[in-house]
Amino acid sequence: MPASDHRPATLLPGGAVFPHRHLTGIAGLQPHEITFFLDEAEQWIEANRSRAKSDRRLEGVTQINAFFENSTRTLLSFEIAGKRLGADVVNMTVAASSVKKGETLIDTAVTLNAMRADVIVIRHMASGAVGLIADKVDCPVLNAGDGSHEHPTQALLDALTIRRRRGQLQGQRVVICGDILHSRVARSNILALTALAAEVRVVAPTTLMPPAIEAMHVTPFTDFDAALEGADVVMMLRLQNERMSGAYIPSTREYHRRYGLTPERLARAKPDALVMHPGPMNRGVEITSSVADLPGRSAITEQVEMGVAVRMACLDVLTRRARGVEGWA
Repeated sequence: MPASDHRPATLLPGGAVFPHRHLTGIAGLQPHEITFFLDEAEQWIEANRSRAKSDRRLEGVTQINAFFENSTRTLLSFEIAGKRLGADVVNMTVAASSVKKGETLIDTAVTLNAMRADVIVIRHMASGAVGLIADKVDCPVLNAGDGSHEHPTQALLDALTIRRRRGQLQGQRVVICGDILHSRVARSNILALTALAAEVRVVAPTTLMPPAIEAMHVTPFTDFDAALEGADVVMMLRLQNERMSGAYIPSTREYHRRYGLTPERLARAKPDALVMHPGPMNRGVEITSSVADLPGRSAITEQVEMGVAVRMACLDVLTRRARGVEGWA
């Protein structure tokens, strides 16, 4: 298959290609379903680069972005995605929510449902919260990150970035380094990349490595230099300090010495290896500025661009049944 041909191996008609009501995680998705979203996102990349960015296919659709956890990048990405598709987008941030006044998650879900939203995007600090809300509402739910569980659209945009830059995902050696233990990005990426036949190596201090991680079909390393040998992609993660209740590392200086991505360390990967980071970056901790901004190698800003395209694809696909799109109703 040439690099420019991204058709899925299995072509199914209409809604049969993605029969799920919600997108709460990568877990449970078939490889062709993941590839389907990547293919759908391709059309929005070029559209977003053109002067005519607007598409009215979600006109009349109400999209609620309910963010119970602070986020700038992801909220903005979903908001832009919805507005470019013509949806009526409403943002609900935690500072303005009734959760601050003691309302339960179930009551919040019932309230959101009563507002007759057509699609709800949820970000929550608790693992499993998005799934709980999805069970209580009548419309599709998109997971924008829940605790240390999953962040499916981040994994999709990362996979799309790799596929476009490397031509394919199959056989790519992807090294994910950082706080694997607390990272929903790492979990969703591992699920997506291994499903699409990439080789995944995970790197972290033993204190930040989940137990039995090998069961996810990855190879764990504590030696970053060894893991980088022959890498096609190096994906760095930040320390999730907000999810830590104790001392997991001796110091950020020591962490950078052993797990920071520097030019000298990157030289152990392939000469054309991509550098990725889901953001926000802690420059000088997990990555140096000279690597984060390395022309031709860093794909970090491209990840942001792919995020809007992927979220447009997800919003479009998940609302097709409600909109009566042919083959999906």
